[in-house]
Amino acid sequence: MGLTARIRTRDGWAVSHAVVTVTDVTGTQVLRTEADTEGAVHDATPLAPGAYTVIVTAVGYAPTASSALVTASGRAEVGSVTLARQGGTELPPPGLWTVDPAHSSVGAVAQHLGISSVHGRFTDFAARIEIAPDEPAKSRVEAVIKASSIDTGNAMRDEHLKSPDFLDVLTYPEITYRSTGLTSAGSDRWTVHGELTLHGVVRPVDLDLAYLGTGADPWGGTRAAFRATADLHREDFAMNYNQILQAGIAAIGTTLKVELDIQALQGESLPQT
Repeated sequence: MGLTARIRTRDGWAVSHAVVTVTDVTGTQVLRTEADTEGAVHDATPLAPGAYTVIVTAVGYAPTASSALVTASGRAEVGSVTLARQGGTELPPPGLWTVDPAHSSVGAVAQHLGISSVHGRFTDFAARIEIAPDEPAKSRVEAVIKASSIDTGNAMRDEHLKSPDFLDVLTYPEITYRSTGLTSAGSDRWTVHGELTLHGVVRPVDLDLAYLGTGADPWGGTRAAFRATADLHREDFAMNYNQILQAGIAAIGTTLKVELDIQALQGESLPQT
């Protein structure tokens, strides 16, 4: 007898301690109970046969209501109830997530000669993401990139990029990013507001972030995936070197497009492979 249900997010995570309220056809409350830490509801309170409305609420999520029919046995099996983040937005489960550099990339694209693009990436970086439990907008991101790890596939070009003309890696060995806020831009899209320290200059930089979902990995962990982009202007970070060709075209574009493909592992540990 009683009520059973499972409270889940859109991508299958348990919503712990959700509150379940049951009302009859007159709108009178007949039962109020709470899900456990696994998002499960098992309440043995007997209910009279008939039609009921089941309302599920949880902090940070939009409430939902569904119909339930109690049989002669006094049992109501609601099944799986899906809750959406408040405002329809989605993020991974709350807590700490550590970016896995072996399965992530930090890249940048610059225009070359006005007709093509040069792609580069940083191979040495670390980052942490902290998802706030009740207010996603208070989630935080911190990242540190070793400037000398720049790799464009050409050793001579890479050495020039490491020089004082560009990154000046001996004087400024690290590039850092620290978020200052988060704004919803859609059901699975966010704008991350933050400050980028590059070439000794601190500037506000927004990341356009897409949350791609979560899933289990082969090493027994849980991963979340993200994709993010941003546009940077070199002159904002005091990197003004350029060459002007005879046609008046700059050899190197002044805008850099940053492209991030990120896998983050739940918790602080990383897999060995």
